[in-house]
Amino acid sequence: MLFVVVERFKNGKAKEIYRRFQEKGRMMPEGLKYLDSWVEVNFDRCFQLMECDDLRLFQEWIFHWQDLVEFEIIPVVSSKDTAEVVTKML
Repeated sequence: MLFVVVERFKNGKAKEIYRRFQEKGRMMPEGLKYLDSWVEVNFDRCFQLMECDDLRLFQEWIFHWQDLVEFEIIPVVSSKDTAEVVTKML
């Protein structure tokens, strides 16, 4: 399944987040796949596209970052796949 992950950087902690990332990497468990990300120009939020079949892997990953980041995990379906579903209903 695909997920959009919205990370809200706590209290201007962008430097600490990037420092930890440089030192330890993403700290993602095997099976949680990072696809791409985008960061707001003011460093308030990061938007990530991720893939995963076991939601417990998100819990494990979040545990490493929850002191610096608040997370919102949103399951999504691609536009192409959605169009196929909707087309059947037309």
